[in-house]
Amino acid sequence: MKNILVIGAGRSATSLIRYLTANANAENWSVTVADYDRELALAKTKGAEHTKAIQLDIKDEENLGKAISEADVVVSMVPATFHPLVAKVCLKLKKHLVSASYVSPEIEAMDADAKQAGIIMLKECGLDPGIDHMSAMLVLDRLRIEGSELTGFETFTGGLLAPSNDDNPWEYKFTWNPGNVVKAGNGTVKFIQENRYKFIPYHRLFRRTEMIHIPDHGYFEGYANRDSLKYLDIYGLQGIRTLYRGTLRRPSFCRAWDIFVQLGATDDSYEMENVAEMTHRQFINSFLSYNPNDSVELKLAHYTGLDLDSEEMFKLKWLGMFEEELVGIEKGTPAQILEHILKKKWTLNEDERDMIVMWHKFDFVKNGENHRIESHMVLEGEDSENTAMSLTVGLPMGIAVKKILSGDIKLTGVQRPVVPEIYEPILSELESHGIVFKESETVCEK
Repeated sequence: MKNILVIGAGRSATSLIRYLTANANAENWSVTVADYDRELALAKTKGAEHTKAIQLDIKDEENLGKAISEADVVVSMVPATFHPLVAKVCLKLKKHLVSASYVSPEIEAMDADAKQAGIIMLKECGLDPGIDHMSAMLVLDRLRIEGSELTGFETFTGGLLAPSNDDNPWEYKFTWNPGNVVKAGNGTVKFIQENRYKFIPYHRLFRRTEMIHIPDHGYFEGYANRDSLKYLDIYGLQGIRTLYRGTLRRPSFCRAWDIFVQLGATDDSYEMENVAEMTHRQFINSFLSYNPNDSVELKLAHYTGLDLDSEEMFKLKWLGMFEEELVGIEKGTPAQILEHILKKKWTLNEDERDMIVMWHKFDFVKNGENHRIESHMVLEGEDSENTAMSLTVGLPMGIAVKKILSGDIKLTGVQRPVVPEIYEPILSELESHGIVFKESETVCEK
C-alpha cells in the first residue's frame, strides 16, 4: 500500500482530499491529512476508508519528519513561506513532493540533490500556476511540432463570482487568499509588446486594462501580472514579439479598485495607529486631507476626480466603506485593515458559487499566413465549500500524485508541469472532471 501525506487542510485542499480519498481503495492508497487543527482535517476526510487525520505543527521538525518518513508522496498545502521547510525534509528522507506553489530560488537550488535522490519535486501544479502552464504548453508544443513561428502569447486567469441574482455591483468575492488579492500587483509589471519591453508601475496598473471576450460568457477586464518575462525561459519563448500575462475581473472592477490603490489603502509596509477604535469611514478618511466642512465622500470624490454619483462611488458605498462601523481588529497595516473590511461583504455565502475563467491567445505564422488561436476554459463551483478554485487547484495535484505513484511520471528533480510527460496525462483526466478548453483558430490580416 502506498502512503500519501497531505499537509494542510484549508479551503483550497478540499477537492484534493476528496479526490485522493475517493481513489484510495481502488489505487491501494493510505491517505493521511495533517493540519494544525485536527478537527479541520477530520472534517475534510469525513471518515473515508484508508484515510486518517492527524494534528501537525509545521514548525515541529521532529513530528514533521516522522509524518513525512511514513509517506511515499507528500502534498504540501501550507503557506508559501513553509514550503522550503517541507521540501528540505522530503529531500532528506527521499520522498516525492507535489505542490501548487511557485518555484522559489530556495527550492530551485534543490534540483540537483533531488535528482540524485531519485525524487521529483513537482511545483506549480495547481491552477495558476498549474493548469495555465499545461494548457499553454499543449498548444505551444503542437505549434512547434507543426513548424509554425510563434509571434505572440497572452494569457489571463481570474477567480470570480459565478453569475447570480445578487446585487453585488463588483460581481466579485474572495475565492482564494484575501491578503494576496488585496496586495495583488504590488511592484512593477514587466512584459513584451511588439518587441518592446514595457513596464507599468503599481500606481498605474489598474488604469491600464484591456477587454477580453469569452464566447458564451461575455466580456471581462484584464490587468497585467507582475513579471511576464520569466516565462521566456519557462515556456521556451525567447525571441517572441509579445508576451503578456494577466488577471481577469468583471468590467469596471479595476477602475473602482484603483481608488484603494491611489489612497494607499493597499499598502502593507507599516501599521496604522488607533486601529481598535477605527471605523470603516475613519479608515478612508485617514488618507484624505483635513477639512471639517466637507464630508468624507466629497473629499474622496475631489481627490480621485470622481462624481459623487459615479459607479465607483456606488461600489464603495455598497462595501460599507463610508459606514461608522468598527473595523473589528486590534492592529494592522492598511492592507490588513482593508482586507478585514472587505471580508464582511466579499466572503462567499453557503449557496453562492465561484467561477474560474482562463483564456489564452497564440499568434503565429503558418505557411506564410498570420494565424491566431484563442483557447478558453470556464468552470463554475458547486457551492461555497466545493469551489471551482478548490477543484482547479486540487485536482491537478491529485492526478499528479496518482501518476507519480503509478510510474507514469518518472522525472526527477525540481519540475513544473511544462513537459508532455506531466501535462498530457493530467489534462486528459481533468477533462473527465469538466475542466475542458475550447479552441478556435482564425487567419488574421496582421
